Amino acid sequence: MKNFTLKYFIAAICVFFIAACSTRKDKFINRNFQAVNTEFNVLYNGNIALEAGVTDLKLNYQDNFWEILPIERLQIIDKDVTSDKSNPNFKRAEEKATKAIQKRSMLIGGSEKNPQMDEAHLLLGKSRYYEQRFIPALEAFNYILYKSPASDKIYEAKIWREKTNIRLENDALAIKNLRKLLSEIKFKDQIFSDANAILAQAFLNVEEKDSAVSRLKLAKEFTKRDEEKARYSFILGQIYEALNQKDSAFMAFQSVIDMKRKSPRLYVIQAHAKQAQQFDFQKGDTLQFLEKFDKLIADRENRPFLDVLYHQKGLFYDKFKKPNQAVVNYNKSLKAQSLDKYLLASDYRNLGEIYFYKAKYQTAGVYYDSTLVLLDNRSREFKAIKKKRDNLVDVIKYEGIAQRNDSILNVVGLSESDRVAFYNDYIENLKKKEMLARQKEERAADIQGAKTASSMATNQLSIKNNASIGDPGSFNSPGSSKFYFYNQSTVDIGKREFIKRWGNRQPNGNWRLNSKSSQSNEEDEVADSSNDKQEDKNNPMYSPEFYIGQLPTSKTEIDSIGKERNFAYYQLGVIYKEKFKEYQLSADRFEILLKSKPEERLILPALYNLFKVYEIINPAKAVVIKDKIIAQYPESRYAQILSKSGSSTDNLSNDPDVAYNNLYKAFEKGEFRSLKGNIDLATDKFTGEEVMPKLELLKANVIAKLSGIEEFKKAVNYVALTYPNADEGKQAEEMLGDNIPYLESLYFDQEEPTSYKILYHADNLEDKATKTLMDKVTKFIKERNQPQLTTSVDLYTMEKNFFVIHGLKDEEYAKGVVSILKEFKDYKISEKAIIISSENYKIVQMRKNLNEYLNPELRITPPAYTPKPKRVVAEQSKGEIIIPHQKQQAAPTEQPKSVLTPPSGNDPMNPVNSGQKGSPKDKVREEPRSAIMPPSEGGSKKG
Repeated sequence: MKNFTLKYFIAAICVFFIAACSTRKDKFINRNFQAVNTEFNVLYNGNIALEAGVTDLKLNYQDNFWEILPIERLQIIDKDVTSDKSNPNFKRAEEKATKAIQKRSMLIGGSEKNPQMDEAHLLLGKSRYYEQRFIPALEAFNYILYKSPASDKIYEAKIWREKTNIRLENDALAIKNLRKLLSEIKFKDQIFSDANAILAQAFLNVEEKDSAVSRLKLAKEFTKRDEEKARYSFILGQIYEALNQKDSAFMAFQSVIDMKRKSPRLYVIQAHAKQAQQFDFQKGDTLQFLEKFDKLIADRENRPFLDVLYHQKGLFYDKFKKPNQAVVNYNKSLKAQSLDKYLLASDYRNLGEIYFYKAKYQTAGVYYDSTLVLLDNRSREFKAIKKKRDNLVDVIKYEGIAQRNDSILNVVGLSESDRVAFYNDYIENLKKKEMLARQKEERAADIQGAKTASSMATNQLSIKNNASIGDPGSFNSPGSSKFYFYNQSTVDIGKREFIKRWGNRQPNGNWRLNSKSSQSNEEDEVADSSNDKQEDKNNPMYSPEFYIGQLPTSKTEIDSIGKERNFAYYQLGVIYKEKFKEYQLSADRFEILLKSKPEERLILPALYNLFKVYEIINPAKAVVIKDKIIAQYPESRYAQILSKSGSSTDNLSNDPDVAYNNLYKAFEKGEFRSLKGNIDLATDKFTGEEVMPKLELLKANVIAKLSGIEEFKKAVNYVALTYPNADEGKQAEEMLGDNIPYLESLYFDQEEPTSYKILYHADNLEDKATKTLMDKVTKFIKERNQPQLTTSVDLYTMEKNFFVIHGLKDEEYAKGVVSILKEFKDYKISEKAIIISSENYKIVQMRKNLNEYLNPELRITPPAYTPKPKRVVAEQSKGEIIIPHQKQQAAPTEQPKSVLTPPSGNDPMNPVNSGQKGSPKDKVREEPRSAIMPPSEGGSKKG
C-alpha cells in the first residue's frame, strides 16, 4: 500500500513541475514557480556577484581630494582598455541577469507575468553600468519603465536611468527627470536620498553649486549609510570652499571629524587637512595646531595617512618661514610613499622652492624634475614649472660662475700666510669628512659581518641539532651548544671590536692598567700617526701648495675672472627680475655687482634695473637711485628717461626698439660695412636690454654678408648659447642643426651651369681705373646691342667688391666677350677677368673662397648634407601660465625665400626677431650683393 501511495505522490509532483515549468501559461502556479526560481536561484547569485564587484570597485578607487569629489566612486576608464580591466564579477552578474530573462521571462499578451523580471532587468542594467557600457545599460532601465510601470522598483530604475544619463553627459535631461521624480516620491527614505545625491551631481556638472548644496544636504539628512553621510559632508565642505564660504566649509569638515569611527578614516584625515588649510597664520593658535597634528601623527590608526599629515606640517612651517623644519616634514611625507601623485608632486615642488630660495639651484632643479614627472603634462602648472625649470639652467650656470669666481678672488686677495691658513683649515675639514665616511663604511661592514655570522651560526646549529636527535651524548658536545666561543665567526668579530677599543694588549694580569700594554699602545698609536703623516705627504690634496699653485697670478687673468663674475651677477639680476619676478633676489644680485667695482658698461644698466626693482619692493630706495642716475649720468638715456628731459627726438633715438628698427632698415638698404660698427655700438649701449638677442642675430647676418659662412656659424652659435630661452636663441639653435649644415655641404660644380658671369675686381669705386672699366663695359653693351647683359657692383668682403657682368648663356660666349673687351681698340680692358658660372658664384659669395675656385688643388669637398625631418610647430595655446617674456616688436617687411633654402624649409639667413614676420626684402638693385643670399640671375642695368 505504501509503495502504491509513494508512486502516485511522485507522479503527482512530476506532473506539477512539468505544468509549472512552462513560461507560456499565465497560471497561478506558473507565475509563482517562475518568480521563486528567479529570485532565489538566478538573481540571488547575480546580486552576490554584483555586490562583490562593487566592493572591489570601491577598494581600488582612488579619490582625488584636490578637486571636488564625485558623488559616486566610479573610475571612468578609456574605451580602448575597458576590456582588459573589466571586473569578472560584473560579467557574472550580467550573465545571471541575462539567463533569468531568457529562461524565466513570461511575456504573454504584451505584458510581463513574472514579477521578478523587473529586478532581472535592473540587475542587467547595473552590471552594464559598472562595466561602463552606458547605452546598453540605459536600454535595460528603460525596459523596466515601459514594460513594468507598476513595479515596486520603478523609482530605483528611474534613479539609475538618470545616473546613466549623467555619465552620457545628458545633465540637463537628468535634472529635468530627477526633479519630476522627486515630486512623485512620497516617502523620504533611502530612495529619496539617492535621488537628491544624483541631482546634486548633475548640478555640479553644470556648475550650479548653490543648487547642489541644497540637494546634497537633503541626501545627507535622509541617507541611512554612514559612509555616504561622511562623503556627502566632505563634498559639502569642498563646495563651500569653492564658494568662498570658509566658515560653512569649516563646519562641514568638522561634522566629518565628529562622526569619528562611523566615518571612514580617510575622510576624517582629509577633513583635518582641509581645516589646516584654513588656519589663520597671523591670529591662530600655532601651539594648538602643532599639538593637534602631533597627536594625529602619533595615533597608530593614522599610519596609512602620514603622507597627508606630514605634508600639512610642512606647509605650516613653510608659511612661518622655517624652511629647515618644512624640509624635514616634506621628506617624511615623501617617505610615507603616498599613492596620491599630486601630493608627491606638491612635496617635490615645495622642496624645490625652498632650495631655490636657499640658492641651491642644482638641488632645486632636481626637485623640479621630480615634480614634472608626476604632473599632467597638459596642465597649466606643468607648463609653468617646466618654464621655470628651463630658466633655471641659466641661473645654475651664472650662480656657479659667480660663486666660483668670488671664492677665487677672495683667496687671491689674501696674504700668503692667510692663504696657507685658509687651505690648512680646508684640509682639516676634508680629513674629518673622509674619516667619518671611512668609519661609517667600517660600521656598515661590521654590521653586515655580524648578520652573516649570526645567520651561519644559526644554520650550523640547526644542522647539528638535527643530526644529533636521539643521541644522549650530543648534549655536551661543543657543536650542539650556543656557547659564544664555539662560534669562530662570532669570536673573530669580538676580537676586532676589542682591538678597535683597547688596542693590542698582552694577556697579563691587570691588563687595563698594565704599563707595558700602555707603552705598546702608545707605540702603536705613534706608528699609526706616522703612517698617517706619510700618507698625508704622499697625497697632494693634503698640501696647501697644491691649491695655492692653481690660483691665478697675472693681473690679466684676475681681471678676466672679475669681469666674468660681474657679468654673471648682472645676468642673475636680470633673470630674477624678468623671468622669475623674484625682486628681492634680483636686488641682492645688483647690489653685489655694484659693490664689486664693475666695468663702466654694466654700472648704468645695473642702476636702472635696480631702480625698477626698488620701485616695486622699496620705493624710498628707488628715489635715491633715481636721483643718483640723474646727478651722475645726466647725459645718459637712462637719465633722460627718468627725468623726462631732452627732446622727443633724442629720447626716440636712444630708445632700444627704435635703434634696432633703424639698424634693420640700414640692413635692408645693404649698408653692411657701416652697419657692423653701428651694431657693435648698439650692443655696448643696450647691454641687458630685451632687444639684445635681436641685435646679436642681426649682427650675425651682417657678419655673413662680410665674412662668409664660417664666421656666420660662430656668430649664430654665440646667439644660441647666450640667449637659449629667447626666440632668437631657439631659432639660432635650429639654424645650427639644419640650415647651416646644408649651406656647408654646397660646393663647386655640384650643379649643372645655367648661366655665366664675368667678374672684375673693383675694390675702390672712386678710383679712376675702376670708373673707366665700368664705362667701357657699359659702352660695349650699348654698341654691341646686348640688352640681355646687365652689370652690378657686388660686395665681397669688408674691403673688396666685384664689378659683375650678368646674363652670359654659356662659357664660350663669356670667353668671347672677355676677348673683345681685352683686344678691341675701343675697349682695351687690361684688368684680369674671371669667368664663373652662376652656381659657382653663389658658392664664392657664401664661402668667400675665390682663391679655392681659381686654384682647384686647394679645394676640399665637404661632407654631404643629411636633411632633418620637417618639424611641425604647434601654436602656443592661449590662457597658459607663462612666465613673462620679451615684448613683441613691429614686424619689418617679409622677404621671399632664398634659392639656398634647405629642404626643411627654414631660411638660414633671415635675421629673425620676435614678432617679426620675415627679414630684409630683396633689392631691385644688385648693389651690393649678398654674401650668403647669392645674387639672382638679373641685375640692375648700368648704362
